[in-house]
Amino acid sequence: MPHQLAVIGAGVMAEAIVRGVLSGAKIPADQIIAADISPERRKFFQSVLGVAAVESPAAAVAGARTVLLAVKPFQMETVLKSIAGAIDDKSLVISIAAGIGTGFIEKTLGGEKPRRVIRAMPNTPMLVGQGMVALARGQNADAADLNTARQLFESAAKVIEVSGDKMDAVTAVSGSGPAYFFYLTEQLIRAGVELGLTDPEARTLAIQTARGAAEMMSRSSDAPAEHRRKVTTPNGTTHAAISLMEAKQWDRITVDALKAAAQRSRELGK
Repeated sequence: MPHQLAVIGAGVMAEAIVRGVLSGAKIPADQIIAADISPERRKFFQSVLGVAAVESPAAAVAGARTVLLAVKPFQMETVLKSIAGAIDDKSLVISIAAGIGTGFIEKTLGGEKPRRVIRAMPNTPMLVGQGMVALARGQNADAADLNTARQLFESAAKVIEVSGDKMDAVTAVSGSGPAYFFYLTEQLIRAGVELGLTDPEARTLAIQTARGAAEMMSRSSDAPAEHRRKVTTPNGTTHAAISLMEAKQWDRITVDALKAAAQRSRELGK
């Protein structure tokens, strides 16, 4: 039976997206089908999410109104070729693979009609309903297609539209972004322990501080730099820490790191 949504690849991001779709009552579980080579992931989608799951991507996409490509970039060409003969010309295709442009998907799928493709970059906080997603339309996708894609993500994420040439930057900032905050929190905990706190004490302090700082920024129109200025008393404790970070060129390291992420995203598309 055809489904409203076929999800190709049943990994963590696919799980987050499907959970959001189900929680927002966007599409009922019996109208979603997932495909994955892993028996464990298929069993999880079936038993936990109540979603049908099969091994064959071609079987999943047959007749599906929307196809979500949630596979790794290196798997994309193989998957596209495997579903090209089965996917309906009318299906909207949404890809979350880093670095893979809409043009490549359109060309590889082929078909009698121009393929409608939207590229999306979500991040893992979708698992807790606090994700960030950027969407970019391919040359044949229209406003209605964009709205369909938006509805898939908006129950668990904030959604914006950008032009396709900005998606590598989006990948660097928000797609990979949670890892940077996790890494910073790791170091806050490590420093706390070295300063004499127990690991649970340092963990509680660091995580709640991260949560509170993020909430302050989200509720205020002030720039992050202004929030920083307000808590940095001249010659105080925060000033001592920030001064050392600046001396070590933390700002330059951070920018260069994100440029490296964006460059890797571009390389994945080649």
